[in-house]
Amino acid sequence: MSTPTNISLDVVLPAGDGFSGVVKAGQRFRIIDLEGNQAVDTLFYNADDYEDSYSAVETICAQRNIYLTKGTNLVTQNGNVLMTIVDDTCGRHDTLGGACSQESNMVRYDIGKRHMHACRQTFLRYGKQEGLEKRDITHNVNFFMNVPVTPEGKLTFEDGISESGKYVELEARMDTLVVISNCPQLNNPCNAYNPTPVRLLIWKP
Repeated sequence: MSTPTNISLDVVLPAGDGFSGVVKAGQRFRIIDLEGNQAVDTLFYNADDYEDSYSAVETICAQRNIYLTKGTNLVTQNGNVLMTIVDDTCGRHDTLGGACSQESNMVRYDIGKRHMHACRQTFLRYGKQEGLEKRDITHNVNFFMNVPVTPEGKLTFEDGISESGKYVELEARMDTLVVISNCPQLNNPCNAYNPTPVRLLIWKP
């Protein structure tokens, strides 16, 4: 993994914390899984029109693949390409499993899990800083998360396939607002029941 120059952002994001910021057209955005098997839930928006947001449906249809990897264009509901995955050492990322919430924790695991922090809370907190409201929280990508689809069409949450130092790198095709929740989930094996930090880099090649 080469070290980029012209870096405008280089931060370590603790597990359970969030991030929001604009990646400008032509800039690169790299997410590094520092300890392995961490899930990085991420929302994408046209920075000039938040209603033109990332669509899992349009993205899957465009690439004819339910998993995201190198070469995948992240497509909005209006058919615009926000970003392209230009490098990927993990190999596969999820866009079907959605983001955890206090409500889904109760349904999936136990009613007593309601108090546990979840990605949707982080999205709301950091999205609010950018002028987003609850209704604006839409489809997300779960980088590094392993959510296989069975032959019967069911989703299963399995042990992660990422490792320490694996990364995914995207290039912005237009100014893109990125909102991240570095998942705090403790109830499924996607992160080995041990949420860990990730590193975020933005630079101009």
